[in-house]
Formats: sequence, structure tokens, C-alpha cells
Amino acid sequence: MTRVGLAGLLGTIVVTAILAAPAWAQDQSPVRVRGTIERLEGQHFVVRTREGSELKIALADNALVVALVKASLADIKPGAFVGITGMPQPDGSQRAVEVHIFPEAMRGTGEGHQSWDLRPQSTMTNGNVEESVAGTDGQTLRIKYKDGEKRINVTAETTIVIYLPGDRSELEPGAKIFISAARKQPDGTLVAPRVNVGRGGIAPPM
Repeated sequence: MTRVGLAGLLGTIVVTAILAAPAWAQDQSPVRVRGTIERLEGQHFVVRTREGSELKIALADNALVVALVKASLADIKPGAFVGITGMPQPDGSQRAVEVHIFPEAMRGTGEGHQSWDLRPQSTMTNGNVEESVAGTDGQTLRIKYKDGEKRINVTAETTIVIYLPGDRSELEPGAKIFISAARKQPDGTLVAPRVNVGRGGIAPPM
């Protein structure tokens, strides 16, 4: 796929997700799901969550599947738009647990700094890479967002991924997935408008 084609497809993903949001504006809060697909049951896939429970999930009619592919520190360039899950440090900086490199068509997604539930006290910072400086243990990034900025240290232990268009066929037993906003149905099952799936055996680090 050409760069233009990829940007166009991912742009469609973003626009579709935004336009679909009102349809999901129900009373129930969205459910985050992290886990591994155990098996398929008709139109549902059954996920074993990181907590050990099983959830039965169906895709919404217009569901989007996004693949996460392993990347490297060299792929994090000044000017890139990224999302970083971090842990606060005593000096006010953040230590990156994972870095998500967004394609240009997804620039602005979730921009800002907020608490996150990957780990206790973890945070999520989405913004532009203003500066990257080599340090004794990896790289220090200066991430700027609309109302502030953060210094975030990327180390050898940091997981780094990049987003690519995915396919429903990748949602098979053994695949590791992350769903940020599933909706619970009256029968206890979930419906997902979007699924992030790790490609090549990686787990979506969210």
C-alpha cells in the first residue's frame, strides 16, 4: 500500500470513529478489554482477560481493526505524534512503559496528559515529539500537547509500536487484543466498535 493510500485509510478510520461516537453514547460506561482470543463462537470471539475472566465479544457492524506492529527507538522522530504510557518519576519526568507511534492521519488522537489504568499510577501522554536527546539509559523525549508538555524517558525496556490498518481475519485464537470502548449488552456480552490487535505475536501495550 502506498503512503498516500495508507494515510487515506487511516484518516477514514479516525473520521469513522468520530462520526460513530454518538451511536455509542449510552448510559453504560465503555469497557476496556485487554487479553488474548481463546476461541471463536459464531459471531463472537471469546477473550481471556489479563485478570483471568472470559468475555464474549462481537464486532459492531462498522467495527475497525487496527494492527500494532513492533517498532524501534529509531522510529521515534522529532515531529512525530505519539501516545506514551508512562510512570511518574520523583524528578517530575515520566518513564515510558510503551510508545505508540501514530501515522500522520491520526495526529491529534487523544491529545493531552491523563491518568491511565495499565498499571497503578500510570499515565497516558499524547502529543508531538518536540525534541529527542540521547541519555545514559536511552532517549529523553520532550512531548508537547495543547496545554502543556512532559519529559519522558524511553529506555531499552520500553515497548514501541506503530499503527497499521488491520483486518478482521487477524482476530483469531491466540491473537492478543486491546479494546478501549466496548459496550455491554443486556445478555452480558460486549460489542466492540474498534479492536487493536498485536501483529507478529506482540501484545498491544496499552
